[in-house]
Amino acid sequence: MTQSVIASARVSLPIPEGVETLSQLFIATARRRGEAVALRHKELGVWKGISWLEYEANARAVAGALLSWGLMANESAAILAENRPEWVIADQGIMMAAGVTAAIYATNAADGVQYVLDHSDSRFVILENGEQLDKVLEVRGSLPKLEKIVVMDAKGLQKFADGMVLYWQDFLQIGRTWLQSAGNTATLETRIANRRKNDAALFIYTSGTTGRPKGAVLSHKNLVFAAGCMADKNPIFESDEVLSFLPLSHITERMLSVAFPSRYGYVVNFVESPDTILENLREVRPSVFFAVPRVWEKLMSSIEIRMTRADRVKRLAYRWATARGREMARAKLELRAPSIASNIAYVGVLRSLKQRLGLDRVRFVLSGAAPIAPSVLEFFHGLGVLIREGYGQTEGAAAATIHQGFPFKLGTVGQALQGIEIKIADDGEILIRGDNVFLGYHKDEKTTAETLQSGWLHSGDIGTLDEAGNLTITGRKKDIFITAAGKNIAPAFIENKLKASSFINDAVLVGDAKKFLTALIILDEDSVSDWAQSRKIPFTTYSDLTQHQEIIQLIEGEVETVNKTLARAEQVKKFRILPKQLAQEDGDVTPTLKVKRSSILKTYSALVEEMYSKGE
Repeated sequence: MTQSVIASARVSLPIPEGVETLSQLFIATARRRGEAVALRHKELGVWKGISWLEYEANARAVAGALLSWGLMANESAAILAENRPEWVIADQGIMMAAGVTAAIYATNAADGVQYVLDHSDSRFVILENGEQLDKVLEVRGSLPKLEKIVVMDAKGLQKFADGMVLYWQDFLQIGRTWLQSAGNTATLETRIANRRKNDAALFIYTSGTTGRPKGAVLSHKNLVFAAGCMADKNPIFESDEVLSFLPLSHITERMLSVAFPSRYGYVVNFVESPDTILENLREVRPSVFFAVPRVWEKLMSSIEIRMTRADRVKRLAYRWATARGREMARAKLELRAPSIASNIAYVGVLRSLKQRLGLDRVRFVLSGAAPIAPSVLEFFHGLGVLIREGYGQTEGAAAATIHQGFPFKLGTVGQALQGIEIKIADDGEILIRGDNVFLGYHKDEKTTAETLQSGWLHSGDIGTLDEAGNLTITGRKKDIFITAAGKNIAPAFIENKLKASSFINDAVLVGDAKKFLTALIILDEDSVSDWAQSRKIPFTTYSDLTQHQEIIQLIEGEVETVNKTLARAEQVKKFRILPKQLAQEDGDVTPTLKVKRSSILKTYSALVEEMYSKGE
């Protein structure tokens, strides 16, 4: 039994005749786009472009080198690097050779690298630099199948010699030389032509919030379909540009930087490093921009902090203009003409703020991967940046729902994308069906059978559908707990309310089998530091901030504000501020910055017990 409301759209978008795989789609687009820029990266302070034909030629060289080493159809090869052109070139080359790309998060420690290389049975790994090479060399003794290591950036390795290791340009030359033979070229063409839509294309390793990552197997059909269904009411054009900065090991960035451009032919710009995202955003000024909530929060914080330091006249102008901007956003969402005051505010103030952020050209802007606070949405809508929300997961090729066209309903994650069905099971779990649904988990038949049932993907998320098919996410099924009073609590709902505060970066709700709810709080260091400095509160480190009584009182006020919006059983009675920020290397968060709840509760069990002691 399920809810009767079903969100569905069964129309498929056409693709070039005879195209079944992402490789075939990529080649067709490369031939169509020719000398137009496909990829852009910064070198010695200057942005340099790589044409579509060069992109294809280098991908063919990768495929040729792998085939010369004996890569078999359906065999995996791994990539371990930050975002850069060589990453996507290697990815396309592996798929051209009928291989399966196993992507490894660049932030993984050596044991995490070892796990993916071993689990994926990869004989070849293409990695970024000496830092990543050190990780592989540390664990290669436990990787008997590993044969070749390709290093993209040889900086600092000029005197290093190892029979297993070679460098990117030499690797490409091996492929080019091998393809000089007509017979070898025919072998590659046969690999490309014989690949079918249901063949595996990628192993995407999940973030591992509850244990070892699972290798989700995505087919070419999943990727081609997902790249097409997005553009039904949110069209994408070859004139668009994106900024590639989220991990390419994550399915959403993979779609934006590999699958979508393979279909639409737009330009992908790569950030210099994770530390230069805001600077590169201002330089590139993309027209299509996707970010996770933490990035949106950081952008908002940069403006808000700057305005608290401005003079009174500028602060008043800013507050007036953003209020008029929110009115303009509401008018657009309700299909009304904006007021004259809103137009004046946009021209006089808001447009320059958008330019300062690098969002003045953006026309399709999306937040996903985690819930975003309503206050953050309101802020950007006030600037004229109409963030849409979407919902998806690795197992569904990142595609399920999105706010489509105008108007769209805030507080939801939109409606089912074209060709995807969604329904809600009796226990509230979100079920998904469509060509976006993955093949299963590599080497894990049991979990595959639990996740795929009668053609439906069991998402593990809980939510509701309204009569118009708008989906609202209320939490993760496995995270729901029951208090001592028998109240079912979805912690994400309350945590997201707490994180709406500009002073709170993260919150972990506690209360399973307890008499009342408590929370572990992680400060937003930038906002709290600025607040402390403005009040001449002395501190030198994040840990110092957490100890000041004034800061504790500040957070107490934020918690009380949230409690006023909650039922009595949902209110947070006590909290503790964690003495340090969450870090992946400590096992606190995944590479995609998802909080590992069980790990944090174990690490800070003493703080939790303290909140429930003293006879309460």
